[in-house]
Amino acid sequence: MTEGNIWKHMLQFSIPMAIGLLFQQLYNTVDTLVVGQFVGQEAQAAVGSTGPIINTIVGFCAGLATGASVVISQRYGAHDDEGLSKAVHTTVALTFVVSLLATVFGLMIINPMLRFMQTPEDVMPESSCYLTIYFGGVSGVLFYNLGSGILRAVGDSRRPLVFLIISALLNTVLDLLFVLAFGMGVDGVAYATVLSQILSALLIMFTLTKEKGNYGIRWRKLCVDKRSLSMILKIGLPSSIQAAVTSFSNVFVQSYINQFGSACMAGYGVYGKIDAFALIPVQSISMSSTTFVGQNWGAKKIPRAREGVRTATVMSLVSTAVLGLMVFLLARPLMNFFSPEEEVIDYGIRFIRIVTPFYIAICFNQIYAGALRGVGDATMPTVIMLASFVVFRQIYLAVTKALGAGFLAVALAYPVGWILCSTLLIIRYSRSVLVKGKTETAE
Repeated sequence: MTEGNIWKHMLQFSIPMAIGLLFQQLYNTVDTLVVGQFVGQEAQAAVGSTGPIINTIVGFCAGLATGASVVISQRYGAHDDEGLSKAVHTTVALTFVVSLLATVFGLMIINPMLRFMQTPEDVMPESSCYLTIYFGGVSGVLFYNLGSGILRAVGDSRRPLVFLIISALLNTVLDLLFVLAFGMGVDGVAYATVLSQILSALLIMFTLTKEKGNYGIRWRKLCVDKRSLSMILKIGLPSSIQAAVTSFSNVFVQSYINQFGSACMAGYGVYGKIDAFALIPVQSISMSSTTFVGQNWGAKKIPRAREGVRTATVMSLVSTAVLGLMVFLLARPLMNFFSPEEEVIDYGIRFIRIVTPFYIAICFNQIYAGALRGVGDATMPTVIMLASFVVFRQIYLAVTKALGAGFLAVALAYPVGWILCSTLLIIRYSRSVLVKGKTETAE
């Protein structure tokens, strides 16, 4: 990414990642669709409402993968072959430890977290069942994120995509098999998700083991290099804390949603799946900008890195505006696809109509946060996002509840946080080392 046409590089790198995110979203989306159409409202509410709990743990682990990806991309751009190999093997060793901790901790917090979210009693058993099975096999998604992060850091977004497509298709087949053929419910879609994620992990780890380049895994070299670990934690830990705390804050939001009953929970869960699909372009472009900036920062091509950020911003604004408008106009057909129950559909449409006009605000916080992480500045974006998505959002919800506000105020909790976060990150980026032109890289 250090030579040639910038927008073509960004587009070529972003499209496979966008397709990858599309299939990644299919995991839980297919679960929600199958239980909504063939099991019932309570099962759909159970699957849809577990997202904040899952994302709290998986998001923390993914933040460490982000730190590893930045260090690897910088060393790859700087042609530091020895440092690259050490960073890769340190990342693998770290993932083994993190996977064990995530499994144990995840299983421990299931019931306390469901109670904390004020999960209705008619939804509680199936929510607990889904989470127990998911966390029992959570290492699959963690190792996939590790392997795909390594490959994407060196510019290979194609193979992670292929493996993700294979596992997503398997998940769909297993969902239908377990629910329709075997008569299973929430447990069936949970097992389908876990088995599919384990397959994707095995495929990508096998590929890295066979890779001849310096970023390939040589199991006899597995170690923890203190210097690499220090850089990974320096960049990744703030991102991990941000992701975990932000997801945990969504537990509070979910608790407000749960108070409106299982129909609102199901409608909100479906809206969340539609929302995730609509935001795929900006997420993929943001990840692309992190790799682009990281490689050019490592190669000391600062003006090119800045131009990449501008290109990414324009690309994300255009794609998000188009998709947001489509979701707004097609709200009812989209909801009908997921659920036959009118009350669930009505709640989902209300969420869509309130939130989608604010999608543009997301572009700025995603692109600028990604760019700042690309040069190793992960702490301030984390602080800003925590302040906006956690502190401010919780204050907002508490104040609106005290004032007696209802559904509309809860639905606006996300947009107000997006606007504040984007404003602060625009200011931070304008004062960053990318704009001022310093050339420090990861050692």
